[in-house]
Amino acid sequence: MLYYKVFTQPKKDLPWITFVHGAGGSSAIWYKQIRFFMPYFNVLVLDLRGHGKSPKGNQTHHYTFKDIAKEVVDVLDHLCIQKTHMVGISLGTIIIREIAELFPHKVDKLVMGGAILNFNLRGKILMKIGDWSKSVLPYMFLYKIFSFVILPRKNHKEARTLFVNEAKKLAQKEFVRWYKLTASVNKILKLHRDIPVSHPTLYVMGSEDYMFLEPIRQVIKNQHRAVLEIIEDCGHVVNVEKPTVFNQKVLTYLHLD
Repeated sequence: MLYYKVFTQPKKDLPWITFVHGAGGSSAIWYKQIRFFMPYFNVLVLDLRGHGKSPKGNQTHHYTFKDIAKEVVDVLDHLCIQKTHMVGISLGTIIIREIAELFPHKVDKLVMGGAILNFNLRGKILMKIGDWSKSVLPYMFLYKIFSFVILPRKNHKEARTLFVNEAKKLAQKEFVRWYKLTASVNKILKLHRDIPVSHPTLYVMGSEDYMFLEPIRQVIKNQHRAVLEIIEDCGHVVNVEKPTVFNQKVLTYLHLD
C-alpha cells in the first residue's frame, strides 16, 4: 500500500480532502496546505508509487494511470473514506481526473493545480528529447533540465528546488518507468479534453505557466462544471509559489454549495 498520513480532528465530523502530488514529488510538497486546511477538513496526503516513502512498483510491470488511480483509491478504502475532495498538482491532476472517471462515487469536487491537458510545441520537443536520452543520461540531469524549462523564472526557484530535491529520492529505473508513463499520456489527455469533466472542478493556474495555461483556457469553454482561476506572477507549481492565494481560492471554492 502507498505511504500516507492523515490529519484529523476526531471530535469534529469534517469532510475529507485528499492531496495528490505530481511526478518526481512527494507528499512533502503540500506542507503549505496541511496546516491551513486542517480546521476545515480531515486531510489525507500520500506518496505515489516509487515516490517519497512509498514502495517501488514491480520491476516487470509497466505503469498505467488506471493502476495508479486504483492504488490511491485503495488507501481511501483502507481508511474507510467514502467520499473526498481531491486536489492534484501537475501530473497529479491527471491521476485525480482518472479517479473521478473510474470511481466517481469516491469524489466530491476536484481541484486541478497547474493542470496538464495538453503540451505545447516546446513541451512536445522536450518530451521527445527526454524519450531519446532517458536510458543514457543520469535521470537527475534530465529532471533538472525539465525543471528549468517548466519553471524558468527567478520566482519559480523555491518550487524548482523542492521538486529537484524530492526527485533525488527516485532511482534511475523508477524515473524511466514514470517517464514512459508520462510520454504515453497524449491519448488519455485527448479523452480528458474531449469529455467534459463530470464533477465540479476548479482549475488553478499560474499566469506564467506558459506550457499548460493556454490549453486550459480553451478547454474550459466547453466544461460547464469547471471554473478557472489564474494566479498572477506565478508559474506551474501554484501551491508552492503562491500558497496563501492558492489556499484561499481552493477553500472558497470547496465551501460553495
